[in-house]
Amino acid sequence: MATSPRRERKTVHPDVLRRVITFILAGGKGERLYPLTRDRSKPAVPFGGTYRIIDFTLSNCVNSGLRRIYLLTQYKSASLQLHVKQGWNLFSAELGEYIWTVPPQLRVGTTWYLGTADAVWQNVYILSDEKPSHVVILSGDHVYRMDYREMLAEHIERGAEATMAVFPVPAAEASRFGVVETDPDGWVTGFREKPKDLDPGGPEVLANMGVYIFDTETLVAAVSRDARRESSSHDFGHDVFPALVAEGRRVYAHRFHGAGADDRPYWRDIGTLDAYYEANMDLVAVSPEFNLYDREWPVRSAPIQAPPAKFVFAGGEKGRIGEALDSLVSPGAIVSGGRVERSILGPGCRVNSWSRVEDSILMDGVDVGRHAVVRRAIVDKGVRIPEGYEIGVDPEKDRKRFFVTPGGLVVIPKGELLD
Repeated sequence: MATSPRRERKTVHPDVLRRVITFILAGGKGERLYPLTRDRSKPAVPFGGTYRIIDFTLSNCVNSGLRRIYLLTQYKSASLQLHVKQGWNLFSAELGEYIWTVPPQLRVGTTWYLGTADAVWQNVYILSDEKPSHVVILSGDHVYRMDYREMLAEHIERGAEATMAVFPVPAAEASRFGVVETDPDGWVTGFREKPKDLDPGGPEVLANMGVYIFDTETLVAAVSRDARRESSSHDFGHDVFPALVAEGRRVYAHRFHGAGADDRPYWRDIGTLDAYYEANMDLVAVSPEFNLYDREWPVRSAPIQAPPAKFVFAGGEKGRIGEALDSLVSPGAIVSGGRVERSILGPGCRVNSWSRVEDSILMDGVDVGRHAVVRRAIVDKGVRIPEGYEIGVDPEKDRKRFFVTPGGLVVIPKGELLD
């Protein structure tokens, strides 16, 4: 059967990449992901069994040849910094490569980072020292696969001063995003932040992805002006880009494409617990929209020192079969006579005999006791679920004991003691 030709992909010369600095904004509290963010920042939240959310942005950087990276951290950053140290120590200082975590240093005032633009403003001295030609600014809390070289090539080709990546979303979902308005040639003409008056049945709109490229001079001038505006929220989407457009600067909208062998555009803003759950569940589909197994665009993470996953009991006592169907099972996990369906098991999980785990996310070291039932739940690290315990079976009972999302998911915090 004939296959359609692959899309022609733009790129840039390696010499251009060596003159690019990348800032990754990784200090967000992620309040709508609480209690998963009770003990960690949003980019450090585990995802897909063996990853953290930050791994997707970092993998995009490495696969795109961006190897001069500043990770701007703030809120509960210890686990994020440890993860980066253990999993991303692959840069060569001799070749001018690095990844540095940069907390607020109070160099230009007495406040912590007040917004995305303020985080860059407080570290603008880095640009004076490094003198890059372009600056890539990324969010550390999205799940997607993107070749930033394509966007940089288009930025240079168009003669833009600033470029933002956009992704088409249904009009019915527009209230969740910053909506970008463009002319027929792709130049940005306006913004609408989370509009609620669009016809839900109307045409698709372009959502701001939080992926930006600036000429360095344009960026320094823009964040410097924004820092002087007392009424500003110091955010790129809310403040900096609207100001640039109002000033008549050349701001371009880059249409997002995927990367790797399967370059279908997939992008998820992990803004809520329900969105986090849905993005994880995308991975266990028979033909997932987001393919973790694409060798052309690998997703990296910290190595896990653990034996292979193990499944035991293939018969014997009635119903005592260790099996997992349509699921992701991480290293060190043991399914010992229990049944797992459409779920993700983190490293070192154990599912004991006659128990059932369905449509759930179990993080590192969760232990499910015999005859227990777990349905439509997110269980954070180190939780021991007692024998015969039921989660996700009786909604009213769950609401009295646990945090339950608007979509009906039960969320159990890290290390919670169940009785």
